[in-house]
Amino acid sequence: MSFSGIKHETIERIRTIIREALSEIGVEDADVAVEIPNDKKNGDFSTNAAMVSAKKARMAPVRIAEKIAGAIKTEDTYIEKITVAGPGFINFYISDDYLYDGLKRILDEKEDYGSLDMGNNKRVMVEFVSANPTGPLHMGNARGGALGDLIASVLEKAGYIVTREFYINDAGNQMEKFARSLETRYIQYFKGEDAAVMPEDGYMGDDIAEHARNYALRFGDELLGAAEEERLAKLSAYALEKNIVKIKTALSSYGIEFDSWFSEQSLFESGEIEETMRSLEEKGYIYEADDAKWFRSTVFGCEKDDVLVRNNGIETYFASDIAYHREKFVKRGYDRVIDLLGADHHGHVARMYAACKALGIEEERLKIVVFQLVRLMRDGEIAKMSKRTGKAISLEDLIEEAGRDAVRFFFNMKASGSHLDFDIELAARQSNENPVYYVQYAYARICSLMRKVAEEGLLTADAADLSFLSTREEKDLISRLIDYPEEIRACVMTLEPSRLPRYAIEIASLFHSFYNANRVIGESSDVFKARYRLVEAVKIVLGNVLGLMKISAPERM
Repeated sequence: MSFSGIKHETIERIRTIIREALSEIGVEDADVAVEIPNDKKNGDFSTNAAMVSAKKARMAPVRIAEKIAGAIKTEDTYIEKITVAGPGFINFYISDDYLYDGLKRILDEKEDYGSLDMGNNKRVMVEFVSANPTGPLHMGNARGGALGDLIASVLEKAGYIVTREFYINDAGNQMEKFARSLETRYIQYFKGEDAAVMPEDGYMGDDIAEHARNYALRFGDELLGAAEEERLAKLSAYALEKNIVKIKTALSSYGIEFDSWFSEQSLFESGEIEETMRSLEEKGYIYEADDAKWFRSTVFGCEKDDVLVRNNGIETYFASDIAYHREKFVKRGYDRVIDLLGADHHGHVARMYAACKALGIEEERLKIVVFQLVRLMRDGEIAKMSKRTGKAISLEDLIEEAGRDAVRFFFNMKASGSHLDFDIELAARQSNENPVYYVQYAYARICSLMRKVAEEGLLTADAADLSFLSTREEKDLISRLIDYPEEIRACVMTLEPSRLPRYAIEIASLFHSFYNANRVIGESSDVFKARYRLVEAVKIVLGNVLGLMKISAPERM
């Protein structure tokens, strides 16, 4: 099987024959761009190569275009006609065989359709969610989860070996606050609220009191007489384990399974942070000032230098994150690492790129995707509380109210850099106004048609003559189905998976238009067989897209 896509192959073929034609007039190593015109009157593919090459060729662009058009050999290609337009555009018109061969490829490759060999089995880590394990997952975690998981799936589809990793922030200031908050509630459980004061910046949630109570019920008051360090460590370890189980359960219900859960604390225990700091010091990228250790971020274009070790001797989160990235690239040998960060971490991006440069890691090997915030809406107003619990809406609450399919679909519908208003009522609605329902209904409609064909015994083993697919609706649908590998390619290049939900909606819309305008059952045998194959191809592509997004493809609705 060829895992590149017929559209990509055709574009590459056109680029090759243009280069060959340019070579004949003395223009070598030309950078040839092939585009798809907005207006079909200007062909299926177009290039401005003549205009770009005018200076090298010392010839008018129109003259170059005419020479290229005359020199191109169209044998063994899908090119049916070539025209020169305007100041030197070369337009290519493609035969219908391109559509029919593309359709055959879908029918042959089935669930493999859309697979690419871009990755060449390179190892990529996608690190996402990585929520602070001190409480339940919030909406930022939910959006990051949907985005990260789909990016990972797209990369796998494109031929990369992908690891999904959750970075557990179980060290540093937040864990200190977490432990002291638990300690306060534990002491209060036995001695009353006046016996201990909650830290000013402590965790006030009911879950903290619940953890402390459960520990007390299981182990009693054994920690009251223990040393403070032991008490903090045991309470923290107990609650952290419970929280991570809850996080894993919530993510599993969301369709996300991580390959690896990496502990920040392990970087301290293994000596990784110390080793990383020593490496940066040896390279001259760390200096001391105000009794603290600083990283020379400004050397790499950042506005200010950053603290790595505070004046109290405690490492910052940035220090452990540098060590974590060194561990990923240097120790585990990943070819690429992709981090997903919420908009509130935007200031961390430039310094992280700077740190990788300081470590000698090529810039292109790290990609940080920053996604914007989510606003939950209900009845046209911001929804802050769960209908079920009366508390802040968690991921589990959202899935329960709107359904996993809708949540994953909606969170991926907009570009990661765009703010997202999530309409809970629309997501739960079973109507064509709901985009995920609209796509799933198209799939179910296809399954219904195929069941009817099977029940009536209409399908034969004869090969279908696809040239009977000649209506505008049929050709538009086939043309867009052929684009699926290119959608995957674009997602990989941009790390922007919002293309896929939009693509699924467009395929569903084109299918409904085709089905409403063209009968399948009741046509002549040749037309029926050709249209049935087209319906099969739509089912394959829609099923593949929904499967990639981990959204169900229902056969009945």
